[in-house]
Amino acid sequence: MFFNLKAKLHQLNHYLKHKGHQTSRLSRKSIEFICLLCGALLVALVSWGFATLVELGLEINTYLVNLHPWVAWVLLPFGMAILAWFTQRFTPYVAGSGIPQVIASIGLPHGKPKEALVRLAQTIWKIPLTFLAMCCGASVGREGPSVQVGAAVMLSWGKFCRKYNLAFKGLSYNELIATGAAGGLAAAFNAPLAGVIFAIEEIGRGAPLRWERRVLLGVLAAGFMLVLIQGNNPYFPRYAGADTVENVVLWLVVCAVVCGLFGGAFARLLAKGLAAYLPAFMRGFVRRHPIIIAFILGILLAGLGTFSNHQTYGTGYAVVTQALNDQELDTSLGISKLLATVFTYWTGIAGGIFTPALTTGAAIGSNIWQLTGGIVDQRFLVLLSMAAFLAGATQSPVTSSVVVMEMTGSQPELVWLLATSIMASIISRQICPKPFYHFAAGRFRQRIQEQINQEQQKLHDNQ
Repeated sequence: MFFNLKAKLHQLNHYLKHKGHQTSRLSRKSIEFICLLCGALLVALVSWGFATLVELGLEINTYLVNLHPWVAWVLLPFGMAILAWFTQRFTPYVAGSGIPQVIASIGLPHGKPKEALVRLAQTIWKIPLTFLAMCCGASVGREGPSVQVGAAVMLSWGKFCRKYNLAFKGLSYNELIATGAAGGLAAAFNAPLAGVIFAIEEIGRGAPLRWERRVLLGVLAAGFMLVLIQGNNPYFPRYAGADTVENVVLWLVVCAVVCGLFGGAFARLLAKGLAAYLPAFMRGFVRRHPIIIAFILGILLAGLGTFSNHQTYGTGYAVVTQALNDQELDTSLGISKLLATVFTYWTGIAGGIFTPALTTGAAIGSNIWQLTGGIVDQRFLVLLSMAAFLAGATQSPVTSSVVVMEMTGSQPELVWLLATSIMASIISRQICPKPFYHFAAGRFRQRIQEQINQEQQKLHDNQ
């Protein structure tokens, strides 16, 4: 009886230990899940605040240029020069979109080099600099910047949680960066699914990433939290055009070919830079005097804005709204917006190309409708061309089609969007073989590597 009692006590002790271990494990998982949600909430709140500030910048610019049209000729040249100087002098790693910095960071070795491109103290400057660019009338978007800021916020939060042994011991810096970056895109577009697709197709292209459940949950959580804050409303007006048209395959091919060619040219112009398209004797001047070049490009931006009746300024949201509401656009707006975005990017200031690319695509779709005599629904061509041009510019067809679908509430048209985007991406690749974001990421990686080599050389000299 004594031995029987002893055996039962031993079994009870083993059972309690097992349950205690399970409870502890469950508690750790719960804490980590809560920390993940808190990180996603931080990304969503920062993206929401960023969006609010950008909308204010657009309103300020619209008010100023409508009140005094000549003010653009002051704001853009001097604004581009000042922003280019500040960015180059104090925040060199926030120049441009922000997506290349994230891709480059994921490809860098662990340590200070990896964090340099997404360090919160510097990356947070992306927000006021993009706001000021909007106030001046630069052709920029906030989606790319939201990706870099989201990556910086999540990485900072992850390091904090790891420092105090709260969570994320099993997540690498790459997973934290990817979660924040894709969550930033999901929150910026109010498109949770697009964030996940973007993470897999764009950020994860050739990168050493493990697509754990926690990563995807973090991306979705950031998107859904913004849905809770703003409501489940598409970014652009909800699509109300035709679900299909006669000879639909023909129109898919037309939009894909036109947008693929223009999208490829757009990507190549961005990737190569201004110096590549100037005579050899002028290239040295361009590289030595970036502030003067930014001033000159600002004059060109003011000229394009005046020529297009101010429609090339900012993101171009109003242009897409008009096109999706079946209003006719100016025939030259597509090429004007494309050039405005390229000129802005060449200045070296902070600002994304996502929404300007969608605006360019919408204008091209309207142009196709005009040139073909309006024999099909303009809104259908506009929708296809938005996705196709973005796919041509980024060579990410799945992301492009899902982004446009979620931003316009056009779920029934997803198969047409996807088919057109794939064809446009293939055509674009013939003009710009390497995806633009990855081409730009290579330059950031090279810059970081040069900095590492300089530091090592200094250390070697001191020894």
